[in-house]
Amino acid sequence: MSDVLELVDVSVVRDGRALVDDVSWSVKEGERWIILGPNGAGKTTLLNLASSYLFPTGGDVTILGARLGRIDVFDLRPRIGMAGIAMAEKLSKRQTVLETVLTAAYGMTASWHENYEQVDEDRARAFLDRLGMTEYLNRRFGTLSEGERKRTLIARAMMTDPELLLLDEPAAGLDLGGREDLVRRLGRLARDPIAPSMIMVTHHVEEIPPGFTHVLMIRQGKVLAAGPVETELTSRNLSLCFGLPLVVERNGARWTAQGLPLR
Repeated sequence: MSDVLELVDVSVVRDGRALVDDVSWSVKEGERWIILGPNGAGKTTLLNLASSYLFPTGGDVTILGARLGRIDVFDLRPRIGMAGIAMAEKLSKRQTVLETVLTAAYGMTASWHENYEQVDEDRARAFLDRLGMTEYLNRRFGTLSEGERKRTLIARAMMTDPELLLLDEPAAGLDLGGREDLVRRLGRLARDPIAPSMIMVTHHVEEIPPGFTHVLMIRQGKVLAAGPVETELTSRNLSLCFGLPLVVERNGARWTAQGLPLR
């Protein structure tokens, strides 16, 4: 399998502080990665590097065979789908759910005077249906609940048939029902053999969808563990990552973690 993403000795320094420090990591075609770590660990920085919206201070980042600094990122970015808070803030709250997804076909964040083909609309409707959003097609984006908005963003990220899909805390802010519905749908996507390689950032092992194959744990900008989820998502590694004693358990295709009781 070829590398979809490769970081070699990568650092990002801002105001004298290393957001990520000497990170080497690779994602191969077909893999589904979780990035776990506490607030400020460098998770979103890694995702921004993978999206080509952030360049490293040192080291090399290669995305889909193209090295940052040697290619036109505007040719690269349509090959990468991204869903997260940063994207939501760029979108018009007044456009409909269907329009919100359709605009991705032109790399736009709002409708202008584009003429969409029927194939574009059919594709947008299919992704929205897959994420349980068919009944919301004509609702304005700004009126959606947090869970509905997250599902719309994921459908939008899939619109360009990306080779790499990046999900920045997709379950953040959701209630239990919303989280479980989203995790279930992401699990179905992750198990689809023709789905793109995926990287998802989260704080919580309970949000790891079934079908995700690998985990990277990061703390204070440094990678603590990286590899298959079955071998690397251990109580020891998670305790080191979050800085307190934790016990990780697996129940079928899902994970849970809890702290040890205080004495």
